[in-house]
Amino acid sequence: MEKKMRRKSLFQCLLAGSLCFLPGMFVGAQEMYRNPVINYSLPDPTVIKANDGYFYLYATEDIRNTPIHRSRNLVDWEEIGTAFTNETRPTFEPKGGLWAPDINYIGGRYVLYYSMSVWGGEWTCGIGVATADKPEGPFTDHGALFRSNTIQVQNSIDPFYIEEGGKKYLFWGSFHGIYGIELSDDGLSVRAGAEKRQVAGTAYEGTYIHKRGGYYYLFASVGTCCEGLKSTYTTVVGRSENLFGPYVDKQGRPMMENHHEVLIHKNDAFVGTGHNSEIVTDDAGNDWVFYHAVSRANPTGRVLLMDRVRWTDGWPEVTGNEPSSEAEAPVFHTDKK
Repeated sequence: MEKKMRRKSLFQCLLAGSLCFLPGMFVGAQEMYRNPVINYSLPDPTVIKANDGYFYLYATEDIRNTPIHRSRNLVDWEEIGTAFTNETRPTFEPKGGLWAPDINYIGGRYVLYYSMSVWGGEWTCGIGVATADKPEGPFTDHGALFRSNTIQVQNSIDPFYIEEGGKKYLFWGSFHGIYGIELSDDGLSVRAGAEKRQVAGTAYEGTYIHKRGGYYYLFASVGTCCEGLKSTYTTVVGRSENLFGPYVDKQGRPMMENHHEVLIHKNDAFVGTGHNSEIVTDDAGNDWVFYHAVSRANPTGRVLLMDRVRWTDGWPEVTGNEPSSEAEAPVFHTDKK
């Protein structure tokens, strides 16, 4: 009966000469969205497509205990809770905040890497890990992987996890070099005997590595994140044929010497455009990236922005190298589960 009604509705729509969109058809290419997609503070986003068909987004705890939002279309988000509670939140830095999470699905469970630090505590901060059976939690904390003073990397925050060649790795760092190290098989500890390796210089934080074709693309942020309208955060990128580098710009100059290509910089509407998420692909094959910025219209906190990433001659580009104000929305099936 439902299919019959849909055929009748489609016939009536076409007969009237109208542009027709019915449930279950592709939508989005003709629809528009506006930035910010969330107009309150959600810094340092990380996103994952879960088994239930929703996208889940986690962020630095401007909302205490690591906020979680979910969406089916990357545009319309609902806040569904937090990864932790006051009773379950990590404690290895007792007065620290939970910053820059990185969500992953490893071994049949959701694994959340996080930074824990107090502002300015660059030798006492560190990176921890928590797990959950469901993307909305509850998450169980497994404590610190390492702290700055044990791994001997100042300001050890901003984790990013990646698998390559059957091995698991964590990359991290904030303005004292970007480093990578191998993890254990379950991803919950550093592999015994593993040694850290530096892959980029001292200009960067907020690392994310994306593999496409024959290249690894190292996305990062330069400048200041957290000075309101004076913030200079900018999203940059370099690429390499190998996970551990050397990463270079278009002229072949190394990121180890702080060379890169600019992906997203400020404009008249937003400043401090940085700390991007994973790249997400919609049903039409278009790539999208989230990041935060300070809105000139609403300069309280760092709001959530999204833009399409296009690829030209093997390099990622965002139109105009700046945030969009309005653009065509991602394309998804409306009845896709």
